[in-house]
Amino acid sequence: MALWSSSSSPKGIVVTFPVLLLTGFAVILFCFFFISNLSSCSCPVTPRIVVSGTAANNGVHIGEGVLTNKDDVEWVKDQIKANGLQMHENVLRKGINPRTRAQQLEDLRQFKGISHYEGPEDQNRTAFPCPGELLVEEHHSNYGEPWAGGRDVFEFLAEFSHITPDAHVLEIGCGTLRVGLHFIRYLRRGHYHCLERDELSMMAAFRYELPSQGLLSKRPLIVKGEDMNFSKFGSEVHYDLIYASAVFLHMPDKLVWVGLERLSNKLKPYDGRIFVSHNIKFCSRLGGEECTKRLTNLGLEYLGKRTHDSLLFNHYEIWFEFRRSKP
Repeated sequence: MALWSSSSSPKGIVVTFPVLLLTGFAVILFCFFFISNLSSCSCPVTPRIVVSGTAANNGVHIGEGVLTNKDDVEWVKDQIKANGLQMHENVLRKGINPRTRAQQLEDLRQFKGISHYEGPEDQNRTAFPCPGELLVEEHHSNYGEPWAGGRDVFEFLAEFSHITPDAHVLEIGCGTLRVGLHFIRYLRRGHYHCLERDELSMMAAFRYELPSQGLLSKRPLIVKGEDMNFSKFGSEVHYDLIYASAVFLHMPDKLVWVGLERLSNKLKPYDGRIFVSHNIKFCSRLGGEECTKRLTNLGLEYLGKRTHDSLLFNHYEIWFEFRRSKP
């Protein structure tokens, strides 16, 4: 039985019902396998974005893995519970050679290590010998609070300044990189800058922290200097974030203002941020009107006071936020 024929050809084209039925079945079968393949496709998935606090409320997206959220905390609590772990007194356990930091340092001075090469130091296989004081991390106690607080500062500043890995960051007084390590790891190569005056802190940063954390390839620019001289960082870089943690507390007010004057043109207009911790007595000692006047003359605007809490211990810090209000 013919369902359709063409009269344009003398012989005509005839499609029989069985042929049409088989064709339809083939089309259905093809679609079934095509859709099945799509459902199992290993196509890239947009990563989950984690935000919290004010940045979340403002619709700001901080990259995954930067901020610790409630799900992260609940996960680690579940792991501790699942393993039945309890905190015990922190005494030396059995091991290869359990030692306190003081004992480790003495061992390094006398024996160099459990297994070591004999002979002169310049003939062993250590590519970049590090002083024992740095190897046992004595410099981690220089801050008056736990070393882990550096991560708290990083998360707070990353959130409120809305930085991305492409951002440029300048720290004034990075010390032994308690905070800086986290920025160096997050930012692109060469995008972290620091001005530091203390030579011992810089030695700890260069000879221990950067090598031990695998961050030498990130090439941070850490410069020794004081008097707020930023000339070695170049004139073309404009920063997304400039911050000083407890540094301005130890400077004469006049020098702080010199630094702000030099930094104002290095900060990106409007979106760039300056954060200063603890207090801004260099400003309040002038009086509100005079301080505002000076800031305005520098093209800077005070945005307010922020606080952030520690993840691991009962502590909070106060930060004061500024931006460049002129192009």
